[in-house]
Amino acid sequence: MHCVNCGKAGTKMRFVTRSYGKGEDLLVLENVPLGSCPHCGESYMTAQTLRELERIKQQRHQLATKRLVAVAEFG
Repeated sequence: MHCVNCGKAGTKMRFVTRSYGKGEDLLVLENVPLGSCPHCGESYMTAQTLRELERIKQQRHQLATKRLVAVAEFG
């Protein structure tokens, strides 16, 4: 896979966790695919991934399951 930033081959897909919102509106998305280039350090999501993130956020009440999570505040 080639990097969209520098054009070099070698971009790897990583799977990350992203959070959106806060408090009662917090949504945590796990296993989000993220392209990561070892040459230039750029990380990015594809347009398809961004569309799917928006779809999940819009349908969060139908798609998400509730879990208890430990939360700590920095400082």
